[in-house]
Amino acid sequence: MFRRTRETAPAGLVPLAWGFTIAAHLGLVADRPVLIAHLVMDVLLVAFVGLSWSDMATGVLRAWRLVILVGTPVTLAGTAGLLVAADPASSPLVAVSVVGWTLLPVPALWYTGRASRGDARAVNYAAAALSCAGALGYLAGLVAGAAPDSGLRLAGLALVGVGQTIGIVDAAVRY
Repeated sequence: MFRRTRETAPAGLVPLAWGFTIAAHLGLVADRPVLIAHLVMDVLLVAFVGLSWSDMATGVLRAWRLVILVGTPVTLAGTAGLLVAADPASSPLVAVSVVGWTLLPVPALWYTGRASRGDARAVNYAAAALSCAGALGYLAGLVAGAAPDSGLRLAGLALVGVGQTIGIVDAAVRY
């Protein structure tokens, strides 16, 4: 059962995380719950990679292990930003965390598509393209100084959330 949870839980956690991120950008979630969510993600990422290390040693799972390994300090940066910034919405560390997670899965989704066949290939390429487009949109809004609740930043997050959700749900169902 524990193994099955590790295999399927990300299919629920990924859309939940992006929905929560969008809600925070809209001001619907206060800074304290966002900090708590980051602390939970810090623990889950470390636990997941530790418990799944040998399972993720080869093939496309190795690429995803790398995403988690690099994503852990990216998430910790966001946690630090939430802890020390007077205004987390303008914290460079929080921005690194959000932008990092919009971009990190893109190469792994593309690699998964390249290593797949048939529908799985198309699904992962589409997931990578949506995630990449969303990351670029979000980053463009951030660089332009758009408010967190600007249409460009929110659309970027929505595309990332849809793309990454498509990829992880496909993986959980197919494998």
